[in-house]
Amino acid sequence: MTATILCTPAVEKRTFSLPLRLALASTDTTPGALLDGAWWPRSRDLAAELPALTAVLDPLWGRITHVTVNPTLWPVIPRKVSVEGHVVSVGWFNGEQDPHKLLLLSYTVGRWDLLVIPPQTDPAIATWLMTAATGPLRSDTASDLLERGESQRIMTEADQAREAAWDSEGGHGPRVTASARSA
Repeated sequence: MTATILCTPAVEKRTFSLPLRLALASTDTTPGALLDGAWWPRSRDLAAELPALTAVLDPLWGRITHVTVNPTLWPVIPRKVSVEGHVVSVGWFNGEQDPHKLLLLSYTVGRWDLLVIPPQTDPAIATWLMTAATGPLRSDTASDLLERGESQRIMTEADQAREAAWDSEGGHGPRVTASARSA
């Protein structure tokens, strides 16, 4: 009697790389600005999110060696994260660092501060925040920008509610085209 054993290959680990959601300020803008850009991670998992961020920033800003966060918004903070051939140390500051800011350090070049946009943020508000964090007149802290972004969201929702009420009361109504009128 012969036994047949079916071998199934090991499940292949697939990595689907989505584009990094990052906006950086121009290097020739306001010196002493509080933010150097904005990052919109897809999750609150630093171990999963930092490798892609630092891989993009290493060639631009020099090898990133340390990252600090405020633990308020990050459920797990790894002490080290492997990034394409080197290790990035991760630290945290409770009161000293804005909870919505990521600090990146390079031994050779310096320090950069990024606004961290919460992963669940509406895309229109995230776009507004990225623009505000990288504009030439940027002087807001990360938390100030997020407050302004929340105000922007509330105003947008209020405008949409007013427009919906207007439409429901016959304000806009369906548009009638010329061809529909002649029929």
